[in-house]
Amino acid sequence: MRLLLVFSNGFMAKLRWNLNVWEVENMNQYKVLMAGPMPKAATDLFDARDDVVYEAVTDVSEQNLLEKMRDVDGITVRTADITAKIIENSPKLKVVSRFGVGYDSINIPALDAHGAALTIVGTANSVAVAEAAFYMMLELAKEGFKHDQEVRKGNWDYRLGMHAIEVWRKNVLIVGFGRIGSRVAPRCAAFEMNVFVLDPFVDDEVIRAAGYTPVSNLNDALPDMDYVTLHLPLSPETRDTIGAAELALMKPSAILVNAARGNIVNEDALYDALSSAGIRGAGLDVLAVEPANKDHPLFTLENVVISPHIAGVTSEAANRMAVACAQNVLDIFDGKVDPENVVNKAYLTAD
Repeated sequence: MRLLLVFSNGFMAKLRWNLNVWEVENMNQYKVLMAGPMPKAATDLFDARDDVVYEAVTDVSEQNLLEKMRDVDGITVRTADITAKIIENSPKLKVVSRFGVGYDSINIPALDAHGAALTIVGTANSVAVAEAAFYMMLELAKEGFKHDQEVRKGNWDYRLGMHAIEVWRKNVLIVGFGRIGSRVAPRCAAFEMNVFVLDPFVDDEVIRAAGYTPVSNLNDALPDMDYVTLHLPLSPETRDTIGAAELALMKPSAILVNAARGNIVNEDALYDALSSAGIRGAGLDVLAVEPANKDHPLFTLENVVISPHIAGVTSEAANRMAVACAQNVLDIFDGKVDPENVVNKAYLTAD
């Protein structure tokens, strides 16, 4: 029989019953806070370690996290904002591990100053997001949601109209050729689309070698594109990448997909373009403010497909992300983290 005793000061002792005597083994303890629900695949990894205890919280407000983080060594994060104040008041913090790949809600300068790592799950959800982005292209091209609604209303004559379009031989621009964009591309190519790629951080020869056409200027490319799909991080440089000027350059028949971050697209400009037939439609997995207000103007339009920032969350991807997220925490504790999963590279070179 074994017992694990955890004391309020963070000390942990493992007791083993052996020959009618309790044997005490002192050991170091790491405490992990899970900010937001995590799949069982993550807690299974923590449960397998005698030197790790964890607590899950659903209240991820700054006030609650400030209270909880006083003795925490690592935190897993879904949507919580990890502010400088939280980091500065977490003396034992070693790692913030994102259940995903975006990190605009994490204060990286504060982490660097604290000497803690920010990790992401790498390619764990890349396929899921790529599939969702391509699904939105097909949904908006085929208008399956409208067909379904009309049939349910008994309007079989809806079939007499010409509503759907094809993706075959159409031009698609993939903005961002990283973990996700590089997986959207072959899916488009499999449907015999003409694939163009814009990514200033990827050499043109790499794009050509993959079988696609590199472009160097967004505004020059937009007038020729039938589909545009965005796969880039949010930063001051990428905010409003698609605004009124860019939308005005697009074809009235064009479709825009954003499965990256909401503020990459200016929503006011997008509403204007969609409501005035400036473009055919938009697929959005992300919005500028999440959760979105139910009175959001875009929700009034029929030529928009919207999902609640869930493109990367399939049952398969959720388990992969859970394992990667938890393993990143454990690897930081053990001093053997995969450097590809560390966002703030300063952590890797710190003494």
